[in-house]
Amino acid sequence: MRIAFYAPLKPPTHPVASGDRQVARLLMTALARNGHDVFLVSELRSYLRVGGDADEERLRDEARAERERIRDAINTGALKLPDLWFSYHPYYKSPDWLGPPLCKQLGIPYVTAEASYAGKREQGDWANAQNDVRAGLKQAAINFHMTLRDREGLEKAIGHSETLHHLPPFIDVSDIKSHPTQGDGPVRLLTVAMMRDDVKLRSYEFLADAIAALTTDKLWQLDIAGDGEARATVEAAFAKVADVKPIYHGALDEAQLRACYEAADVFVWPGFEEAYGMAFLEAQAHGLPVIALDSGGVSEVVRDGVSGRLVHCDDAQAFASALAHLIENVDERERLARGAASYVRAKHSLDAAAARLDETLRGLVSNG
Repeated sequence: MRIAFYAPLKPPTHPVASGDRQVARLLMTALARNGHDVFLVSELRSYLRVGGDADEERLRDEARAERERIRDAINTGALKLPDLWFSYHPYYKSPDWLGPPLCKQLGIPYVTAEASYAGKREQGDWANAQNDVRAGLKQAAINFHMTLRDREGLEKAIGHSETLHHLPPFIDVSDIKSHPTQGDGPVRLLTVAMMRDDVKLRSYEFLADAIAALTTDKLWQLDIAGDGEARATVEAAFAKVADVKPIYHGALDEAQLRACYEAADVFVWPGFEEAYGMAFLEAQAHGLPVIALDSGGVSEVVRDGVSGRLVHCDDAQAFASALAHLIENVDERERLARGAASYVRAKHSLDAAAARLDETLRGLVSNG
């Protein structure tokens, strides 16, 4: 199959690293794994900081021009007609204004992955963009969802579940080797997260509160990989905790981040309102047990009691107690480390995702 791939929020070629860019790249790799011709059809970003303003009208105009460019390229033979259009992560702040109208004009199926729909955005400044997202979801022949929470929103938006297909979050584990728990020295705790002034900051501040409540006789060290506009606020939150001096690694490239995973013993991140969190999967693939909150879609990628511990309440003391238990019990760390590595390879690997995508999309095209 020839698949036109589009990510309206952030194209996989974007220079700034993020979870969205990573997932877009993984999806293109997974789609191509079984011999499909996958190409990036457009790099147009439709990100809306504010709905209903002049920027939205400007972006709509840019989208109209981009649709004309793509259509003309196909009509003149400069671009071969794709068998389907695959759109990653359309939502009210970043609608797909290219795929749905082009698919109607070209007579090809429209497919989405990790689209999201929030009913509260049906009113107010975001209403027009939200309506466009819903129209695209209704038009789509397939809507791949990665979490149950997203599935619930999509089902309400389109009024049925016939086009909904589960695609569990995934990573490429082919060159990741899990490592044994470190036996000597302090227990190395690792956090990997961008420092943004949103729910990420809330998680950092909660983690600082939990560290302040942590009571253990064992030696430990906290490493933090990540950077962003809220870094000063993050550092101030941990500076208030007596005798705690995290090691701040800043923004890391892939090799540097891998070294951090390999040196760590436990991955610790509250994860308030995370869609699911790619770092949770990466940490587990490296054999790190996870301590997190049962919030958002975290339970979709971390198995409580199998690959880590999910704290089922917004309680810093409870979080600290769960963390202390892992710091003090090397046998439990080793058991969860083995479970983490096995779990990700069995349920969240690139190969598993590629097979699921291939089977579903071949069925769509052959029946079209």
